Amino acid sequence: MADKIESLSTKEITNTTVMDKEIFEEELIKHAVLRLNGNVSGIVTGIIAGLAIFVATNWLVIKGGADVGRHLILLSQFFIGYSVTFVGSLIGMIYGFLTGYIIGFLIAWIYNKVVILKEKR
Repeated sequence: MADKIESLSTKEITNTTVMDKEIFEEELIKHAVLRLNGNVSGIVTGIIAGLAIFVATNWLVIKGGADVGRHLILLSQFFIGYSVTFVGSLIGMIYGFLTGYIIGFLIAWIYNKVVILKEKR
């Protein structure tokens, strides 16, 4: 074993080490990129959905007018307690976060299942 190491030049050792390091990094990146964290995906999607409902509702409340939120009020069919008011925007934000979290989590879960099936091929 020592004879083999002594017979290798410094350049050959460096190239072997670099190649091993590149293969290791490639496998590490492949593993990290292919998997999604369901909780992180859910939280991010939930925050975006909750803020979208909050901002849209308050935009219409501030804008005012004769018939405020004619289309947005339809969310009250799904979100109990929601209305186009400031308090309704807070309720909608909570519902939006929960709905967004579930959707983001499910997308990550389905994505991870597809990746597992693809790896088995």
